[in-house]
Amino acid sequence: MPSAPPSKLPRGVLALGATAALGGLLFGFDIAIITGAGPFLLKHFQLGALGLGWAFSSLLFGCVLGSAVTGWISDHHGRRLPLLWVAALFAVTSVATGLAPTFTLFIVARFAGGLAVGAVSVLAPMYVSEISPAPNRGQMGTLYQLAIVVGILVSYSVNYALRDLGDWNWRWMFLSGALPSAFFWIILKRAPDSPRYLVMAGREAEAQAVLSRWLGPAEVAAELAQIRESVAHRSSGWVELRRPALRRPLAVGFTLAILVHVSGINTVIDYAPQIIQSAGWAVDVALFSTFGIGVTNLLFTLVSFRVIDRHGRKPPYILGSLGMAAALLGLMAAAASGHFTGGLVLSLILTYIACFASCIGPVFWTLVPEIFPNRVRGEAMTVPVLTQWVANAMVVLLFPLAFQQAGKAATFGFLAAMALLQAWFTWRCVPETKGRSLEEIEGLWAPKGRGTPPPAAAPRSN
Repeated sequence: MPSAPPSKLPRGVLALGATAALGGLLFGFDIAIITGAGPFLLKHFQLGALGLGWAFSSLLFGCVLGSAVTGWISDHHGRRLPLLWVAALFAVTSVATGLAPTFTLFIVARFAGGLAVGAVSVLAPMYVSEISPAPNRGQMGTLYQLAIVVGILVSYSVNYALRDLGDWNWRWMFLSGALPSAFFWIILKRAPDSPRYLVMAGREAEAQAVLSRWLGPAEVAAELAQIRESVAHRSSGWVELRRPALRRPLAVGFTLAILVHVSGINTVIDYAPQIIQSAGWAVDVALFSTFGIGVTNLLFTLVSFRVIDRHGRKPPYILGSLGMAAALLGLMAAAASGHFTGGLVLSLILTYIACFASCIGPVFWTLVPEIFPNRVRGEAMTVPVLTQWVANAMVVLLFPLAFQQAGKAATFGFLAAMALLQAWFTWRCVPETKGRSLEEIEGLWAPKGRGTPPPAAAPRSN
């Protein structure tokens, strides 16, 4: 099926997409700030392997709850207002984590911070998807992933800069998160809600005003008619998700959400200093090496910005999965042969990160909001987002224990097998959504004999 090539983004769309995507910066910062704090937490709280796993994964278990309730909240309160609440919660929990006097209170504060991260992981991609023109939705979705990797790189920089501040160094690492949170809250105050939510809420005049920022009168009328039709039958909540037409997109989103984490990305991001230390490098050198990881992550995410709307979603996902598997098999072979040394380990980690950043991360956060119908996107998004947080939390919790008990070779071998499974599943089960409107994508899931996807002869904005 032919698809429209990416076109020049209207300035207003880009500004709104960038505003929402900054939620990804807080996401990346909160996820990765513990990477540098980990070695100091280990010493300060006298943690074992499982305790270290709890320190890293407590935020992720909070993400599970945050993502579970956010779909319902977004369909009742919009996208913008909950994002403002999330920005405030990011700031409060950054301070609470940094000042926590005991390990128990540290875990509680990180869990609460996870509520914000889980919520933004639903809200920001949804908002970006709903204000983006169809030919450019991949590029716009990549803004969110780009913001995540910028947040990760900023956290690595903060960690390295504060490493020698004495006993309070890890506290300052977490406290620094209050600054980007406040900035996010300020710029969100000027942003409108998405046109799709405004139509769903019966505020069509406001939706028309938002669309008029980047579309002409005729295009606004056509867009409103299309949105009106797609949300005409309002969701009846979770009951709607039981409909046969939604089984396939839900199954695809659910499976991709598991595979994206059991193939190892957050274990590499979070535990990079520990992995590199186990290869023989000192803690200072291991922390400095995270700059290479952060820069690689950023540069290859920029590559994906040029690729995703030209080459689609499916081919990069398969290629990236195979590249990740190759790097993980290299780490397994190095561990099994006794050649698990700093330079080799770092080069294989960088290869793994490059494959993920250029192919998997941007496509996942672009594809998942795309595959669900407008009328149930809020509830439906909860399924893959909640699932990926559960998978993420369990992998990050158990990685130190597996690394210690099962050994490096077995641990990296398992992650490699999951990356290969991800490539196979994408090839067999994931549809190509490049260049299609959200309404056309909805038609892809129609049962055979009940209609076919509409043609994509003329690109429409979404």
